[in-house]
Amino acid sequence: MDNEGGQAEAEFGLNSDWSELTHECLTNVLARLTLHDRWTGPMLVCKSWLHASKDSSLFSTLDLEPHFDSPTDSAHWWTPDFERKIDAMLRSATDWSGGSLTEIRVRHCSDRSLSLVADRCPNLEVLSIRSSPNVTDASMDRVAFRCLKLREVDISYCYEISHESLVLLGRNCPNLKILKRNLMNWLDPSQHIGIVPNEYLNACPQDGDSEAAAIGKTMPHLEHLEVRFSKLSAKGLALICDGCLNLEYLDLSGCANLTSRDIANAASNLKNLKKVEKPNFYIPRSVFHTERYGHWRLYDDRFQTDAFRI
Repeated sequence: MDNEGGQAEAEFGLNSDWSELTHECLTNVLARLTLHDRWTGPMLVCKSWLHASKDSSLFSTLDLEPHFDSPTDSAHWWTPDFERKIDAMLRSATDWSGGSLTEIRVRHCSDRSLSLVADRCPNLEVLSIRSSPNVTDASMDRVAFRCLKLREVDISYCYEISHESLVLLGRNCPNLKILKRNLMNWLDPSQHIGIVPNEYLNACPQDGDSEAAAIGKTMPHLEHLEVRFSKLSAKGLALICDGCLNLEYLDLSGCANLTSRDIANAASNLKNLKKVEKPNFYIPRSVFHTERYGHWRLYDDRFQTDAFRI
């Protein structure tokens, strides 16, 4: 009798039509899959599975960061073809979300997709678009005016975004608590050569103090700030510390224009500050020139660590 029951169950499993699962059951199953599995499998099964794969409940977040989990960039990521693919994914997710997207973590998108995000995602809270060379102030301004619930923004390595967008984000997004505005290592760009286009490496923003002023004057509720390899000066840092009194974490790694005294003076009034990443870094002999880095001779006023070697 048990054998007959087992055989019947096996035959039922073989003969059952999975395409007849209810929409609710399908979305419940699909929600347990990774983003990659959802996009490369169920969408290709049949129309009902394709429809379920586009359910808005599956697109409250779009996180592609795991796919960029590599010690170094890939040169392919910086090509127009790759950018078009990322744009297509972001536009699709935006359309299918029905306005429910609250978190976006992608790289190498452009104004084409980000403008759609600004228009369709009023509930967006997290926007991370690092390494997006073709995102400009045009789309970021739209984001600032339409995505007013933003609490975290990462625009690291986005060199076409200026301090003007930072001003608008600060003025229009009162919940902004985390800002990441890191630059590539311009002191020793060897790790990027051959991967990042040379013209983009040479376009590193020079207006560190303008960006610092925008942050300090318009983002009073910031708790976490990263400005690695920014070219801000002591004046710019003072503006940040005077305006962002709630800072708990401050990353100044690679900020070559700052001294230990500059940081101590500026951060003295940050009562909630828990950690400061200071600009302790190593300048290889191959890129060291006394004419350009002559001030490093004053190392007694800089950060003397085991990593600092000339």
